[in-house]
Amino acid sequence: MIVEALLYIATLPVTAKPHRKFVRYSVNLWSRARRCSGQWAEHEEKSQSAMLAAASGLRQKRTVVVLGSGLLRDVPIEALSKAFDTVVLIDLVHLTSVRFWLKAKGYRNVRLIERDLSGYDALRETGSAEPLGFLRGVPYLDLVISANLLSQIGRGVKRRFEAEQDRAMPQDTVQRLIAAHIEGLQIQPCATCLVTDTSYAVIDRNGKTHEAADLLQDVAPPADKTSWTWPVAPLGEESRDYQIIHHVIAAW
Repeated sequence: MIVEALLYIATLPVTAKPHRKFVRYSVNLWSRARRCSGQWAEHEEKSQSAMLAAASGLRQKRTVVVLGSGLLRDVPIEALSKAFDTVVLIDLVHLTSVRFWLKAKGYRNVRLIERDLSGYDALRETGSAEPLGFLRGVPYLDLVISANLLSQIGRGVKRRFEAEQDRAMPQDTVQRLIAAHIEGLQIQPCATCLVTDTSYAVIDRNGKTHEAADLLQDVAPPADKTSWTWPVAPLGEESRDYQIIHHVIAAW
C-alpha cells in the first residue's frame, strides 16, 4: 500500500487536472499487474506479438502511435522504439513509474501525450464523434495500435453516462463510441492493429460459468487473426472461489 500511495502522489503533479481522477485507477492496475504477473504473462506476450506482426510488413517505419499505452506491459516498446523513427504513446495517464522507466532506458524517440480517446465530450457538444480524427494531424504515420483499450472506453463511457444522466447524450452513446473507435481505425490510410478484450466470464473452481457479458455492447469487432483468453482476475485475486476470464482478439 505504501508503494501504491507514493506512486499516486508522484503521478498527480505530472498529470493534467482533468485526468487526475484516473490516476488511482492506473495505480490500481499497476498493482494488480504486479500481483498477477505470472498469470498475465501469456496475454502480454500475445498482445506484443500481434503488434509486432502488424508492423512486420511495413515498407516504411516512420511514426507509430499507440492508443492506450498504459503500463507498457502489453506493448513491445523496445522493438517499436528500435524499428520506428518516432513512437507516440497516448493515454489518459502516464504513471511516473512508466515515465522514469522510459527515461532510464534512453528511449529518446518516444513521446508521451495525455488524451481522452473516448470521444464523449465531442459527442455531447456536436452530436457526432470522431475520436481518432486527430490522427490526421500526425505526420508520417505508418502504424496505429489500439492496445487493450476499446473495452475500457466502453466501460468508462457507460459509467459516465449512467452517473451524469445527461439528456443531451443519445441513448446509444456507449455503442456509438465503441463503433467510432473501430471505424476510426478502419479508415486510417496506414496500417492498424486492434487488440481488445471482447467479453468476460466469471468461472468457479469447477469450471462452471456463473456470469458472462459482452464488453463491446453488441458492437461487432473486425474479423480477428488470432484470439486467446486472459485471466484478468485469477483465483485468489478477487475471490478464492471464482476467477474472471476475458476473451481477447487481435486484428491487423
